[in-house]
Amino acid sequence: MPARPLGRTGRTVSAIGLGTWQLGADWGDVSEADAAAVLSASVDAGVTLFDTADVYGDGRSEQLIGRFLASRPGHGVTVATKMGRRVDQDAANYTLDNFRAWADRSRSNLGVESLDLVQLHCPPTAVLEDDRTFDALDTLVDDGVIAAYGASVETVAQALAVVGRPGLTNVQIIVNPFRLKPLDEFLPAAADAGVAVFARVPLASGLLSGRYTAETTFPADDHRAYNREGAAFDRGETFSGVDLEIGLAAAHELAAALPPHISLPAATLAWIASRPGITSVIPGARTPSQAAANAGAAALIDREFDLERFDQAVTDVYDRRLRAAIHPQW
Repeated sequence: MPARPLGRTGRTVSAIGLGTWQLGADWGDVSEADAAAVLSASVDAGVTLFDTADVYGDGRSEQLIGRFLASRPGHGVTVATKMGRRVDQDAANYTLDNFRAWADRSRSNLGVESLDLVQLHCPPTAVLEDDRTFDALDTLVDDGVIAAYGASVETVAQALAVVGRPGLTNVQIIVNPFRLKPLDEFLPAAADAGVAVFARVPLASGLLSGRYTAETTFPADDHRAYNREGAAFDRGETFSGVDLEIGLAAAHELAAALPPHISLPAATLAWIASRPGITSVIPGARTPSQAAANAGAAALIDREFDLERFDQAVTDVYDRRLRAAIHPQW
């Protein structure tokens, strides 16, 4: 598992991490035992980055991670959490007092004195453009409440607005074969700034898993059932904002471009992780086998697989099937 620098923190994180939204909520039920098994399989496979948020299951994901890591002394895992989505998305709510309260809650959930990395959780653009936001975050670093901070964003424009902040450690943004805009328009700027990049939603909410068909159904409490049109939060978080039928056709074509022994999800994760400027890819997993398979995709980054040929297929499929289907802001 390749290890890569986490911005200017002096830490390194694995090229394939683990996203843990599914351990909290919005992906159907995941038991505590299943969650612990997923976390264990990830660490055993070399994963050293867990990404979570205070809003995932209203803190359940953080709590599960905290209990698991307490049972694994010397684990070497960096936990990146997020804050800001437990209140109305009004820029006036993004204050030092609220930041401190949210961080204190996450510290309690995770059972730590200081948070490794806190990311603003897709806040309003005005928050990312406000000097006071970063003054407040710098204060939390100075106080030892958090070790570092970053931002999770919805759009390339937001990523570019925040990347020049001197204290910023990372930006988290959707990158996958359905969402190519960040590759040319943001990743070079992040590299120039020494800012780490986490690629989220790498498998387009499972569309690039190769498991789904037009007949696939999802539980009512799964965002892939209730948020396809953006009814609950930004539509781009669900299937990367792509219509299900268009996404399925694109995924089928990408899978057909691969050798028989290479799965579409493994190829996708390796392809994303190999893009210049990507620090870590953070797929989710609901089972230990999924977690191990995701981590195992790191083996394809440097061998066994013609990434250049797959890159050509990605570009071709995107241009023919997806470019017109992606909202311009993404």
